[in-house]
Amino acid sequence: MKRSMLLAVVILMFASTRSFAADNTLTDQEKKDGWLLLFDGQTTKGWMSPKEKTLPDKHVQEGSLNPHPCDYMLTSEKAWENYKLSLNFKISPKCNSGIFVRTFPLMPRPGKDVGFNGIEIAIDDTKTVGFHDTGAIYDLVKPTKNAMKSAGEWNHIVVTSDRNLLVVEVNGETVSRMNFDEWPEPNKRADGTAHKFDVAYKTHPRKGHIGLQDHGSDCWYKNIKLLPLK
Repeated sequence: MKRSMLLAVVILMFASTRSFAADNTLTDQEKKDGWLLLFDGQTTKGWMSPKEKTLPDKHVQEGSLNPHPCDYMLTSEKAWENYKLSLNFKISPKCNSGIFVRTFPLMPRPGKDVGFNGIEIAIDDTKTVGFHDTGAIYDLVKPTKNAMKSAGEWNHIVVTSDRNLLVVEVNGETVSRMNFDEWPEPNKRADGTAHKFDVAYKTHPRKGHIGLQDHGSDCWYKNIKLLPLK
């Protein structure tokens, strides 16, 4: 009886280790489901910086990727279309950062900032629920809730970019959603109010690079995984 119980415990422990991966690795189930690992936790392979000729290893810090200081953003080398992006992030006090999707092209237009090139999911050290707070689709859609933890704690975010839809989940809660087909005019939200971007998001490119923004402060990212959607 004792031997059977011991064997059962060993089997359970083995199963648990196969279900939960270490940081910056994929579980067997994630591999089976088709998830891809975009950051290996040790190098900048698969990433680039449009303003730095080569991407220095200083951006890799204790198993995480920190875009500060690159004075722009770190971007995926590959452009993606229709996917689910999952990652963990941790902010420093008073941090201002963001995750960009559908970023194309990579360099700003004359007289414009990088926000005009893609769509930003805001990350900011605040507790409010405005257009620039964590979980917002920056300057476009307010989050329904600021679900971010305090500075220094790890958060989990999932961004689904699928055809005409963009959905943001922070720490297990869906906080913002955007249907691009409802945004046919530049500088105008779906409800008719004004925003800063001279972009008609209905026709904005749906394929682009993923970006991790440097806005002057430390923000760490790890477990960056992507699931292509058919």
